[in-house]
Amino acid sequence: MTTPTGQISLDDVNIELSIAPGTQINMNAAPVRGLAGVPTGQIAMSDLQGKSNAQYVAATGGTITTSGDYKIHTFNSSATFTVTNAGNAAGSNSVDYLVQAGGGGGGGNRGGGGGAGGQLSSYPSPATGGLPVSATSYPITVGGGGSGNPGPQDTQPQGGTGSNSVFSTVTSNGGGGGGTFGNPGAPGGSGGGAAWEQFRPGGTGNTPPKSAPATPVQGFPGGSKGPAPSTGGGGGSALEAGLGTSAGGPGGDGRTDSITGSAVARGGGGNAGQGSNPQTPGNPGGGGQGGSPGNPEPAKSGQPGGTNTGGGGGGGAQSNSGGTGGSGQVIIRYKFQ
Repeated sequence: MTTPTGQISLDDVNIELSIAPGTQINMNAAPVRGLAGVPTGQIAMSDLQGKSNAQYVAATGGTITTSGDYKIHTFNSSATFTVTNAGNAAGSNSVDYLVQAGGGGGGGNRGGGGGAGGQLSSYPSPATGGLPVSATSYPITVGGGGSGNPGPQDTQPQGGTGSNSVFSTVTSNGGGGGGTFGNPGAPGGSGGGAAWEQFRPGGTGNTPPKSAPATPVQGFPGGSKGPAPSTGGGGGSALEAGLGTSAGGPGGDGRTDSITGSAVARGGGGNAGQGSNPQTPGNPGGGGQGGSPGNPEPAKSGQPGGTNTGGGGGGGAQSNSGGTGGSGQVIIRYKFQ
């Protein structure tokens, strides 16, 4: 809101300053001087014409881009988000966020796909309806991806779990690793897929339970072992559960939003390793390709999840390793004008 550019009353000033009409005004008060833009000396009513009390969030940290009236801070590694002006309700006083954790590593030896890192987001919210901020520094943690399981000789039953990503009070949990050599998938932000051989379930997603305004859960379960004896389950994603099919379980697709001003998918689950089928492509949102047996070329390992997508690593083919999970990302958006 802005005061009139023509005739102006003291109540117009009160309303602009969010003070009840009829309240006596002290023309020397700091809010009045701030609105007038006159730090010292006498203030005339004309100094208060056409003025706005709107203040906007201002901050530093990460890679800063602009989309319309919004600034976007993207963190691809751990750093600090420093708010230099907390704004007010007349302008903006909160931020939107997307906190994407690191993806889980794929299982080895016809292993399950790694689960995507958990994803929590408030986008889109009004300028005053997101996460309130203060003029202070907020440490940002961007989680790394879990390690891919090296194969059947390894003593670990799953690929490595991804690491958490954190902004303020929001923590997204790393994705669960895919199962190796007949083992279940591990739980996590999204669950890892189960490996081939005996029936095993996929790992549970949304573990521990988390939700945010735009994301009712941070992730979904991994797929169970498929019906064929040589197929595992795909990793769960930020959008849907992984599957177990006779052709090797596909991981879930990632969740797409436009917090940066462009539509981008993040949090895709990794595909399971193959026993007798060609290598499967990766999934939207950075989910890694599952390994394939070759025939006649050498069998292939699972491929890594996409960097800064939180995608799960692909499961490895027979006797081959799973791919590493993709690293996470933290994005913060606010109205600046």
